[in-house]
Amino acid sequence: MEENKQNITLQLDTFRFAFKVEREKESVYRRAAEICNSSFQSYRKAMPKATTEMLWAYVALQMGCNLCDDAREKNLQPVEERINQINQLIQTHIKTL
Repeated sequence: MEENKQNITLQLDTFRFAFKVEREKESVYRRAAEICNSSFQSYRKAMPKATTEMLWAYVALQMGCNLCDDAREKNLQPVEERINQINQLIQTHIKTL
């Protein structure tokens, strides 16, 4: 399993972090770092007097909200699919009347 991992270094603002990650997940980590850095810069521009810790707290909250939204959407997808199936059945039945 170790042979499937690699060392990567990511930079978040001025902080550098070293990770050992699965090779196929490297791009996910790098993309996540880009998203976090972009969000941090947006908050920094919007709140130039905020502390670094406060800005990272906003980033963490935003990422948490995004995660919750994604989870909710995944949970609703089967329901939406079933509703569409039921609507199609109703429309088919109405046409036979």
